[in-house]
Amino acid sequence: MTESGRLLQVIVCAAGAARDVGRLVTLAQGEGWTVQVVATPSALDFVDVPALERQTGCPVRSRYRTPDEPKPPRADAIIVAPATYNTVNKFAQGIADTYALGLLAEAPGLGIPVVVVPFVNDALATRAPFRRSVEGLRAEGVRVLTGASESDPVDTGDESTGDESRESHPWALALTEISGKQAHRTRADRS
Repeated sequence: MTESGRLLQVIVCAAGAARDVGRLVTLAQGEGWTVQVVATPSALDFVDVPALERQTGCPVRSRYRTPDEPKPPRADAIIVAPATYNTVNKFAQGIADTYALGLLAEAPGLGIPVVVVPFVNDALATRAPFRRSVEGLRAEGVRVLTGASESDPVDTGDESTGDESRESHPWALALTEISGKQAHRTRADRS
């Protein structure tokens, strides 16, 4: 448990919007979250690791800890943004071949609220494997924001370039969703 009692892990994947993940960190800190950024190995080339570490006061994690390293605290909530096609599909299948995916593989079983904001192009978003993955994650209680309905008003981006959609990436919506899920979980824990 962190000092504030609310640890948000932000899992960032290798997509154009990753360069702006500091916006999500700022918004979350403004709502009282302690933020830990976890980057997929490929995302390390997309983010400014030193800047994120200064902003959060925590190391950006991208690999499993060694036996000599202390165990990090468990998250109270997780936002995956931007989430690539690969990460969404692996998460749905329970594949844990990176530290980020290991955290995600356990989260539903531990009751940790998760919000996923895909950043994929239209060709990938319409593929059957992606649609099945989104449905499977939703069936496990994971909130996946895809823009597929009025109640889910997020457009997919173009992970190949990311330039057009970077400015409109729904950082605030992801935070609103996770705050609502975390509040619901807290109320349920009290009953």
